[in-house]
Amino acid sequence: MKIFSVTGVLLCLSLYAFAQKTTIVSPNQKITIELFNAQETQTGGWYLKIKYSANGKTSEMIPHVALGLVRSDQDFSKELKFVKAGKMESINEKYTTVHGKKSQCCNSANEIAVYFENPSKAKLNLILRAYNDGVAFRYEFPEKKGSFVVNDELTAYCIPDSTKRWMEKFNPANEGLYSSMKDGNAQQDWGYPALFNTPEKGCWYLIHEADLDRNYCGTKLSNTGEKSKYKLTFPDQWNGRGQGESKPTITLPWKSPWRVVVIGSLADIVESTLVDDVSAPTASSKTDWIRPGIASWNYWSDNHGTKDFKTVCEFADLAASMGWPYTLLDWEWDAMGNGGKLEDAIKYIHSLGLKPLMWYNSGGEHTWVNATPKDRMLTHENRVEEFTKLKKLGVAGVKIDFFESEKQNMIKYYLDILDDAAKFEMMVYFHGCLVPRGWSRTYPHLMTYEGVRGAEWYNNGPEFTTTASEHNAILPFTRNVVGAMDYTPVTFTNSQFPHITSYGHELALSVVFESGIQHMADRPEGYSDLPDAARSFLKEVPNAWDNTKLVGGYPGKDVVIARNKAEKWYVGGITAEKLPKTETVTFNYLPENVKYKMTLISDGEHDKKLTTQHLVVDKSSTVRVRLLGRGGFVASLTPLK
Repeated sequence: MKIFSVTGVLLCLSLYAFAQKTTIVSPNQKITIELFNAQETQTGGWYLKIKYSANGKTSEMIPHVALGLVRSDQDFSKELKFVKAGKMESINEKYTTVHGKKSQCCNSANEIAVYFENPSKAKLNLILRAYNDGVAFRYEFPEKKGSFVVNDELTAYCIPDSTKRWMEKFNPANEGLYSSMKDGNAQQDWGYPALFNTPEKGCWYLIHEADLDRNYCGTKLSNTGEKSKYKLTFPDQWNGRGQGESKPTITLPWKSPWRVVVIGSLADIVESTLVDDVSAPTASSKTDWIRPGIASWNYWSDNHGTKDFKTVCEFADLAASMGWPYTLLDWEWDAMGNGGKLEDAIKYIHSLGLKPLMWYNSGGEHTWVNATPKDRMLTHENRVEEFTKLKKLGVAGVKIDFFESEKQNMIKYYLDILDDAAKFEMMVYFHGCLVPRGWSRTYPHLMTYEGVRGAEWYNNGPEFTTTASEHNAILPFTRNVVGAMDYTPVTFTNSQFPHITSYGHELALSVVFESGIQHMADRPEGYSDLPDAARSFLKEVPNAWDNTKLVGGYPGKDVVIARNKAEKWYVGGITAEKLPKTETVTFNYLPENVKYKMTLISDGEHDKKLTTQHLVVDKSSTVRVRLLGRGGFVASLTPLK
């Protein structure tokens, strides 16, 4: 029996060695990608294994990532022949950002190219990168000529049933709620990003895609075939309301978007800039006109507020009184009345030292929304005409709404808008749109995206009242990881449906959520009626950061985030739990031997009450903060000289 056992082990090792073709390891040695050929085991095709090392133990995080593409002219999947693997190269690139969770970023990885050919001798390359905080891989067709339809992409992540997951059912506007589940029981299409946890292996990972360009479409995840196999699928025809997939047409030479998996602790996930790191750098060296900031916004409290000149002026006054640089003119600005028209409003806004931002309904012909102004950005000629007018009016940026599609023609449209806006030094943010794909690195004037169920949903029905607190505590670990998020936060009064989060919770969203233009959504009295300390906090809190640290939390339960700007730190914490709790806040991200004066604003005796404390803290300090159910707190830390 011993001889048989040893022989069996040797046979397995021999097959393993034959099937495994290449391995690449991250610079910190924690993450490993292995490439295998499954043809010998009759399961078909090439695949990756992704491993993670923590606490002296190496575990398979994703045991099988299927690979391959099917083009209209030929197949690049089961019959691919391994030609060679290139030499490992070190990627080490530093770059700065105008806005985001970090101002100084580093694209640092080990990379290897693997070369294949199919039976027709057509070539396919696979580029693998191992980062300290994840992996990325992409396909390449290196031939110089040709245009083909991609009938299918076979990339699929096989997730073990024991894995916990936080996923959002796919919807064209990406405005759903994340569901927490185990074993992948629901079989449907899912949106990006998707968060997974293997608690017994001590690891988290987030699946996404990045560096999407005009030569492909956006994808989504689907486990409709097998419940634990999440395959990349193309957008549906007719904006998700028709039959079949909208397949992309590619032109050679071609590179796919990066398939990205952020890996590590929860802190590694939240603090990662990997989606931007792998994306194309900006071609522009002039970015001084791109100015992140906070804006007042009248739609949340008055859905038709921009039709009213006096309401527009009230919200301009709000921004001026708070020291915010922008106010947004939302839909129906072309129908403004009650004492003034658009030009009068813009003149008044400028008289206060502010810049206006303006909304457009221009997502394309598929949108059923008739709100005006409509379809003014659809063509290059339209955009040049409109941006020329806006530039003369002194408008700083545009909010373009109702795309609700990730088909290839819509990807082209997004990027065409960004190209034209840059020529007029016009900032842009998208609504009713896809979630970020790394474009803010390529187009730093892309300030933010919606792609989230935000505070606007208090206007859409009663559901958000009861779901918002848990939703808010999931977003920092999912949607906001991959890019700016226009949630339109920090509302103290009620809109059409009430919220039951505390004032402390709402105040904390100014730090917990990141957006290049942060729209504070409440009506003027929501801010003027605040205690002095809370109002002062909202006057000074930045929205573009030098650094971001996760202090603690768990998706759907609570989160504490610290963000840094220059010498100051800002901390925001929220809980989704219904009962009061005490949060122990640490400061180990602070520099050594520096003491800070901390102003702490937290929940008071009831949900509309705030309390303020002044403390001195340093790197070794801990502070216990009492939170109400669905409560929160903020703190600002200034170094003592």
